[in-house]
Amino acid sequence: MSKRPIFSPGSFFHGTKADLNVGDMLITGVKKNYSDDRKSQYVYFAGTLDAAIWGAELAEGDGAERIYVVEPTGGFEDDPNLTDKKFPGNPTKSYRSKQPLKIIAEVIKWQRHDPAVLHAMVENLKKLEAQGIRAID
Repeated sequence: MSKRPIFSPGSFFHGTKADLNVGDMLITGVKKNYSDDRKSQYVYFAGTLDAAIWGAELAEGDGAERIYVVEPTGGFEDDPNLTDKKFPGNPTKSYRSKQPLKIIAEVIKWQRHDPAVLHAMVENLKKLEAQGIRAID
């Protein structure tokens, strides 16, 4: 008999460098993963592992990159930072919520983006920031 996978189609993911545990809640009102000390008004998550990998790789801090399988505890909406501005129709399956997300598992094995692709993304984000554009909210 095979083991049931921890995640399946329809799972939600959150990429970060925060060291959390199964059962912890991701909540609003704490420091964001990116670029400044603003407090988060939303918790962000994705329905694709690739989007969560970007979240983990681009998160600031010295901690290990982590991807958690999360479960929304309330309503959520498409992330307008991506869906309205960059990807109509939400192909990245990126979402946000004001309600907590419960961590139900950690994705242990995942593949990082190619270093050249990651470097290009980081350099592009730096250029946008120099222009006063906060591409990652």
